[in-house]
Amino acid sequence: MRIAVFRAEGKTHIGVVDEDRRTIAPFEISEEQATRGVCALFEYGQRLPQTSKPLAIDLVQLVAPIPRPSRNIFCVGKNYVEHAREFAGSGFDSGAAEGVIPDAPIVFTKVPESVVAAGEPIMIDPQVSTAIDYEAELGVIVGKEGRSIPPERALEYVWGYTIINDVTARDIQARHKQWLLGKSLDTFCPMGPWVSTADELDLRDTSIRCWVNGELRQNANTKDLIFGVAELISAISRGITLRAGDVIATGTPSGVGIGFVPPRYLCAGDQVRIEIGGIGVLENPVCLIPTNKLSAAAQR
Repeated sequence: MRIAVFRAEGKTHIGVVDEDRRTIAPFEISEEQATRGVCALFEYGQRLPQTSKPLAIDLVQLVAPIPRPSRNIFCVGKNYVEHAREFAGSGFDSGAAEGVIPDAPIVFTKVPESVVAAGEPIMIDPQVSTAIDYEAELGVIVGKEGRSIPPERALEYVWGYTIINDVTARDIQARHKQWLLGKSLDTFCPMGPWVSTADELDLRDTSIRCWVNGELRQNANTKDLIFGVAELISAISRGITLRAGDVIATGTPSGVGIGFVPPRYLCAGDQVRIEIGGIGVLENPVCLIPTNKLSAAAQR
């Protein structure tokens, strides 16, 4: 089942997506519940609310599945072998001396305020960064609380999957020798277009592809992950209580901008399209922050 958060007639809703018919059937829940995103459905378990008359997808505005996560998004670095190699050779990997392939998951975070929906722009502020990169990733949405979860039970804690673009300011990443600041700029976490429930994906064989302006840049499969979803959940939850609604971005495959010589960073006017099998397509334009907003920010 695919479930979307959207706005129609000035109100926020959650509904079931029918991709073939290009419709969304809204659940019969309050708008207050719907503003929480798909987290509002966790309490219903397997018996989801009834739905009402379907609406055409083209007539609604999609919202990120979790519009504002309750805490930072967990992210994983260097989790595909070929990407680990391209990152090690890029000059941006401060830990390259310790080995190309990590022997344990590398975990960092992005702030919740970086989240935007499918179709919303990735905003470039040239006064802050001129080296903006894309990273197509499978996103995991945790559906129940757990701590020190064993790998063999970890997938029981997954409610669903979505697509994340872990947009990164490489120059900030290099300057600060860590990842949070360069990953957390406003609009740097496109998420969506919706969530596929956990039963929809075969993690042994799920394709991940990314195009920039129609050019295929990333083309991989979840079978190529160094640390699978179960291993990541187990590692992150070791001593840390995972909560329902937590989001984990599982890492990006090779083909990112810094993997090219010279690097191929995003520019205003670009279009980034990410497709993950069993979920759908997350597409976002790249735009320049208007000059008047840059001037106003500088004056504050």
